[in-house]
Amino acid sequence: METLGCPIPEDSSHAVSVSLPTWKANVGYEEGEEWVIGKMKTGYPRFFIHKSIQKLASSVLQLAGQPGENAILVPTLRTAERCKAFIVENSGNKAVRIAEFGREETKNMSSATDIWSDLYAILYPKECQPHAKAYWQHTGEGISSRRAEFCQRQLDAGVLVLKKPLKNTRSDPEKPVKGPRRYQRGSVEETARKTAKPNCMGEGDEYAEFVEERFGRNLAAPFVQSAKLAIRKRISGTLKANLCLEDALKHAQEHSDRGVEGLTSEDVYLYPCGMSAIFNTHRMMLSVLGPKKSVSYGFPYVDTLKCLQKWGPGCYFYGNGSAEDIKTLETMLEGGETIQALFCEFPSNPLLRAPDLLTLRALADRFDFAIVVDETIGNFINVNVLPHVDVVVSSLTKVFSGASNVMGGCSILNSQSRFYSRFKEYLKTDYEDAYWAEDSIFLERNSRDFIPRIEKMNKNAETVCDLLRSHPKVKAVHYPKYSATKQFYDACRCPNGGYGGLFSATFHTLQDAISFFDALETAKGPSLGTNFTLSSPYTLLAHYTELDWAAQYGVDTALVRVSVGVEETAELLKVFEIALNAMA
Repeated sequence: METLGCPIPEDSSHAVSVSLPTWKANVGYEEGEEWVIGKMKTGYPRFFIHKSIQKLASSVLQLAGQPGENAILVPTLRTAERCKAFIVENSGNKAVRIAEFGREETKNMSSATDIWSDLYAILYPKECQPHAKAYWQHTGEGISSRRAEFCQRQLDAGVLVLKKPLKNTRSDPEKPVKGPRRYQRGSVEETARKTAKPNCMGEGDEYAEFVEERFGRNLAAPFVQSAKLAIRKRISGTLKANLCLEDALKHAQEHSDRGVEGLTSEDVYLYPCGMSAIFNTHRMMLSVLGPKKSVSYGFPYVDTLKCLQKWGPGCYFYGNGSAEDIKTLETMLEGGETIQALFCEFPSNPLLRAPDLLTLRALADRFDFAIVVDETIGNFINVNVLPHVDVVVSSLTKVFSGASNVMGGCSILNSQSRFYSRFKEYLKTDYEDAYWAEDSIFLERNSRDFIPRIEKMNKNAETVCDLLRSHPKVKAVHYPKYSATKQFYDACRCPNGGYGGLFSATFHTLQDAISFFDALETAKGPSLGTNFTLSSPYTLLAHYTELDWAAQYGVDTALVRVSVGVEETAELLKVFEIALNAMA
């Protein structure tokens, strides 16, 4: 098991997956066994603190910490205040401080337009570690590994320095205030077009060398603004060309093709990761629509449910995502209960079930609540859910990037939603563009060819699913095309859309699942949407301490989730045939 604990992909120091190549290794990881943990070079960023971040945290503690303290690092003061409030509220320990690191004014940057990052450290007693970890994992608001490396360089050079520690920050971190100017997103379209004209680079132009020589030293902010604008235009449906940055912005369409009149790139908000988009959308719902309970409909990604449960007054959980669940919800609302928003996935993870959005939309209109849909798995090339919901959220880390080397997330406002003007007004003061400059450059570059990649993944996944469905030892294949909820998926499917690149297979016995997984010669680790096929025993990784609870909702322990890549179809079939034969 030479690959155990190695990054996926191995050649990236910022990989977002890690190799857990056998079923036993996944169990060992969850049990915290040293033979696994000791080999972990990296991990999924919200579950494993990247070593660059660990190094920076150690430097911060040397400068600002006290004996017995740990540190969690975030990019803005308001994020730090939220984190501090969460730790204090849940631990009861008030000995939590915020330390600010900013620019040493006597030291000049190479240019006034160069990128920059302040840094905020929440310093807390070590016994509060579980609560700090929960904030990092459930909110996605911590700094990225690339930002950490930038800050480390500036700290070592004496440019990033400790300011006066902030011991008595304001007690209401949720009150909207005008953020620092560098974090506010205005309309950068015109300035981006006029000022950012980097040389176009193709696949063979040593892009990595360019990054190494320029990033974090003299990367110009207008270039970053152009990259973020291109990302937002791709998401809003006005940019589809696979061109270098300068040319791409010139070829953007005037109107979006996402089926919502008036939608523009200004309705797309970027976040450091998908969970940050979900967390901040939940905060927006609580603020704009009132501190009422939310609804989690269908079996969701684990941290989405935790986010809804731990912030605000809680949520109602309808884990089956069935017609009966909708009827139960309707009965509750008819009885006088009110909710602020319903959160669901399209389709769900890991069972790939599609919610009945049309019925839910009618219910939301009748009882005046918002609908938030996570379209990460369906993705907007395959499905168009925005016309039926108020906000769409997505993890750009997954198929939009594909390269498994950068995090990102977004929220998209439906410009025709009856809540639209209220959401926009809220975001004018609350939104902070905390998406790190270097991450945006990688994400923009990775996402240029996302359309043909998705088309290839659709084809490959359908072919592999057909193979698995024909095998007697495979209990079920969960895939939108074969799901009992296919009609709901098809109701939102784009004219040329497919059924996605993700599926889950369950087996009649746990031993069959183990044999199949261990023999499957693909990359094996957390995450999905990668250009290469990536597999994991998902239930173990996401619900190890609550396997019986997950099983109540059809999420079997003997489940293998597969994110299908863009490999040659015939070669993929051979790989899966070998794994199927291993069960004999």
